[in-house]
Amino acid sequence: MNPAGLAAAGTPRQRKWPSKRRVPVSQPGMADPHQLFDDTSSAHSRGYGAQRVPGGLGYPAASTSPQGAFLADPVSNMAMAYGSSLAAQGKELVNKNIDRFIPVTKLKYYFAVDTMYVGKKLGLLVFPYLHQDWEVQYQQDTPVAPRFDVNAPDLYIPAMAFITYVLVAGLALGTQDRFSPDLLGLQASSALAWLTLEVLAILLSLYLVTVNTDLSTIDLVAFLGYKYVGMIGGVLMGLLFGKIGYYLVLGWCCVSIFVFMIRTLRLKILAEAAAEGIPVRGARNQLRMYLTMAVAAVQPLLMYWLTFHLVR
Repeated sequence: MNPAGLAAAGTPRQRKWPSKRRVPVSQPGMADPHQLFDDTSSAHSRGYGAQRVPGGLGYPAASTSPQGAFLADPVSNMAMAYGSSLAAQGKELVNKNIDRFIPVTKLKYYFAVDTMYVGKKLGLLVFPYLHQDWEVQYQQDTPVAPRFDVNAPDLYIPAMAFITYVLVAGLALGTQDRFSPDLLGLQASSALAWLTLEVLAILLSLYLVTVNTDLSTIDLVAFLGYKYVGMIGGVLMGLLFGKIGYYLVLGWCCVSIFVFMIRTLRLKILAEAAAEGIPVRGARNQLRMYLTMAVAAVQPLLMYWLTFHLVR
């Protein structure tokens, strides 16, 4: 027998176990050792801190939000630019044509007032008897701002007086347990309706009489709106002192507004005759004088009509 074979038969055969190698565990931020290629679909890839888009060949995306995707679209950018240009053109068109419908520039003139002007104007409306110079001052064929001339018409006092009149009317109705929003709205709408009818009637009369005057529609609204000052005074005195105080104060204010309108409008409607000092003669000039008297006489009637039911 072969001694090698005997030795092999006599010696027990040792079993070979597979060697165990410890595979290092991948740390966060490190690639998998069994991965051949970088995973570009992951949020954070190896060696790059930027976010990547699937199928984007590894290029970082600017933003994955819907707003970012919308802004990144060139068609959207072009649409936004076109919309901005349209808005700019529309704004320019409105600024050019707004004066055709709403005289913003003229309205600024009528609200150019200050505290001293308001005080003097209110005194002139209540005591017009001592005032001598009623002509409006001009500077290079343009009337000066109201704050420089107490004779210039304004819209600040009429607007504030109208709002105050509505509030005082609500107070008077409330003290008599007759207040309601509908009744207060009716009071305000009635005052506006009468003012509108006055303006339209005067414009029609000036057209029929063929008066060449610089009296504009806004001037008429300003002059006709001054009567609300006397109406406020009459109603307040009526609430404090009853009917006697109402009639005394309202009567004084009615006479004052009559004198104020006569002395103001005669320089507008009878401008040529008043400037030259010529006596008013002739049929046309008499019509102008009658028109001036009629406009002034209507003011006390409306002052009483719009306030007598507020005092009981």
